[in-house]
Amino acid sequence: MRSIKTGSTGSYRFTLLAGAAAFAFAAPTAAFAQDADEGEPGVQAPENNNVIIVTASKREQTLKETPISVSVTTGETLEAAQIRDVLDLQTVTPSLRVSQLQNSSSTTFIIRGFGNGDNNFGIEPSVGVFIDGVFRSRSAASLNDLPNVQRIEVLNGPQSTLFGKNASAGVISVVTRPPQFEFGGSVEASYGNFNALVLKGDVTGPISDNIAFSIDGSYNRRDGYGNIVNLDEDVSERNRWAARGQLLIEPTPDLSIRLIGDYSRFDEACCVVSTLVAGPTAPAVFGVGGALNTDFFSYDIFLNQVPVNETDNYGVSGQIDWASGPISVTSITAYRKLENFVDQDVDFTSADIVSEIRDQRVKTFTQELRIASDFDGPLNFLLGGYYFDESIVQDSLLLTGSDARPFFSLLAGNPQVFNGVELALGLPQNSIFSPGLLTSEAYSMENQSYSIFGTIDLEPVDGLVFTAGFNYTDDQKEFALAGQAFDELANINLVDAFIAGAIGSSDPAVIAAFAQANPVAFGQIAAAAQSPAQNPLLGLTPFQFQPPFLTIPNAVEDGETSDDKFTYLLRASYQATNEVNVYFSYATGFKASSVNLSRDSRPVFGDYIPGPGRSQILAPPSPILNAGLAVPNLTTGSRFAGPEEAEVYELGIKGQWPGWGFNLAVFDQTIKGFQSFLFTGTGFQLNNAGQQSVKGFELDTTINPADGLVFTFAVTHLDPVYDSFTESPVGDLTGARPGGIPSWSLATSATYTHEWDSGTRLISRLDYSHESNENINNGLPTFGSNPIFKREVNLVNGSITLALDNGLEVGAWARNLLDDEYIITVFDGVAQAGTVSGYPSGPRTYGGVVRFKF
Repeated sequence: MRSIKTGSTGSYRFTLLAGAAAFAFAAPTAAFAQDADEGEPGVQAPENNNVIIVTASKREQTLKETPISVSVTTGETLEAAQIRDVLDLQTVTPSLRVSQLQNSSSTTFIIRGFGNGDNNFGIEPSVGVFIDGVFRSRSAASLNDLPNVQRIEVLNGPQSTLFGKNASAGVISVVTRPPQFEFGGSVEASYGNFNALVLKGDVTGPISDNIAFSIDGSYNRRDGYGNIVNLDEDVSERNRWAARGQLLIEPTPDLSIRLIGDYSRFDEACCVVSTLVAGPTAPAVFGVGGALNTDFFSYDIFLNQVPVNETDNYGVSGQIDWASGPISVTSITAYRKLENFVDQDVDFTSADIVSEIRDQRVKTFTQELRIASDFDGPLNFLLGGYYFDESIVQDSLLLTGSDARPFFSLLAGNPQVFNGVELALGLPQNSIFSPGLLTSEAYSMENQSYSIFGTIDLEPVDGLVFTAGFNYTDDQKEFALAGQAFDELANINLVDAFIAGAIGSSDPAVIAAFAQANPVAFGQIAAAAQSPAQNPLLGLTPFQFQPPFLTIPNAVEDGETSDDKFTYLLRASYQATNEVNVYFSYATGFKASSVNLSRDSRPVFGDYIPGPGRSQILAPPSPILNAGLAVPNLTTGSRFAGPEEAEVYELGIKGQWPGWGFNLAVFDQTIKGFQSFLFTGTGFQLNNAGQQSVKGFELDTTINPADGLVFTFAVTHLDPVYDSFTESPVGDLTGARPGGIPSWSLATSATYTHEWDSGTRLISRLDYSHESNENINNGLPTFGSNPIFKREVNLVNGSITLALDNGLEVGAWARNLLDDEYIITVFDGVAQAGTVSGYPSGPRTYGGVVRFKF
């Protein structure tokens, strides 16, 4: 089997990495500069040598004490590694994979190989993103350039017990710095290649003895590294800004109120889409004066318009913390709005064939309330409730371009073919694929859910803790979808048109009477209508890719989903020594039904049973047909995907000694009904995989052999399989390895801080991340599985900063230092069977930074 592979430089880097790993596991010969508990594995120790505190269990615990597989990236690491947002976080967190697709607001988060594409706002994420305790329901609302980040916690595996229905694969929790009662702040300017300019600033301080404030903002602009050749315009640029204000009110020592308001805006032309394989339709693209480019990593592309992506994301939240002796109460209330507008050429050639406009608006209200104990005795508890209320409205258009009719005529092999079809079917001349509206769609969804959750910790003897947790979630969705297809050809069923022509009437009553009176003759007509040799209209079927839409709700489909689920957690953890903690856990997870908010939403089989060639005349009885609701060329698919149910067995050990520490987790994780979402060339198919599982382990270690020198090494190994997936878009995948999941993901770094007696420091950092060479997917619906497209990732990043004792810092940085090239993902060419398009990785970026802290 021929393969297309990227990342060919990975072999020698992997050899170098193996040496680094061997060094990381060597017995240390020098002690930490700080005490044993003052450094945590997998995390660069902060300047003040404090213990790393995490809230993965919704309690403040040290990372070593937390019996969860959690990776923590501190603010110091984010700053040194020039990590601007969660897209770059994967380079230091090997269990996490983040992919940005055709625009700035379409991003996928995947943990341990599980996650969902965010190209459909009706699909709930499997990886929940929380910023300061507030759930961001769509990835477009979680891509801010975040200043003042204290840490980012990545919780691996199902976390539904404490984080609810949107955490069946894991959680990304971003924790930012609250306002301070000591005046201070920082300003920063960074400039790099592609005219990249980043400005950041923040200020914090007291308003009174018990009220503090903070204000921060950022501006991020960069020329595109891609070029639309025919338009001489940049693409894959950056143009975004964000602002945030906070108040911290502490009227008493036991009461704290934190108020946050934020606003961010994107206005970007994104992203580079290149052609990997020019299929048999490519000559037609050139035949109408268009062009495409198969030099995949040249970043030279062809489009007939500059893509537009405008995103406004804003909201307010309030967190109240109150403590009375051993009891504490926390309330987090938030209201958020997300407005996302996309206008782009979706055939990804300079021919004007088809473009899409998508206007999406999301309003979200969340309320969390929890109470926790901190008794001296053996028993402690946490009990909480969560309410989620969201509304989504989306308007979409597909537009037929001026080149569409001649393009499809060339594919049909006859420039006048559609004129003849129009004449034969009684349609106006030049109406098929005429420029203008191809589809017009309106979608909406209301989602209300609530959950009750809690944990009980029992410590019968010192160091041994048994934990039982539960979560009950009730989730209700109501959705309405309507669409109109304007192409005349798509509104005619070619089998039924032949039958109607042979009988001499399109009246269903007349046809039914003829069939009853002349069963033999009708059978002959029906057979001829299905035969390409006798029905020449059947050759036009491939050109009917946007047929009419059946509105929902209707008399048969109520447009509602209703799910409820009880999930639970059982865990035992034991502090074997002062240095070693071990734990074993079993947890279940849950994600509610997702809705296919797209033109590809179709009735489930049974509600409607299409006849041969999508014929209504030959279709067997079904509720939709019997109710007179069927529209021409109606077929079945999925209105929604049912719930996901997850479970995980996990064994972990965490150790910390002077100079060295590590975390190890071994797991066996399964998701039943995994919600698969795949582009098919003209639309998106949403359905449930029967079962997908993964076995593997995660290890991270930190070694501090000398003052100022820190090495980190982290590795994730995954062995996934489709235990059952009989109805995937590319056939039965039962027993196959899911594509796009690397067997090995590695992240390692070396940081050296040299400090002079004056307090001036020189901080140098080099990090490397690797993903093993794997198939990107399991094949494509129209292109097939030969060749298989592969990807391998080898990224090297570096930075050096001179930090003067007066607060001034000057540095230089580089990301993808060795200019590694790899395919992010691939998909079938839009309305171009046999063509494969994909997203190339970004080029090397570098620059300098000046920062002043006061």
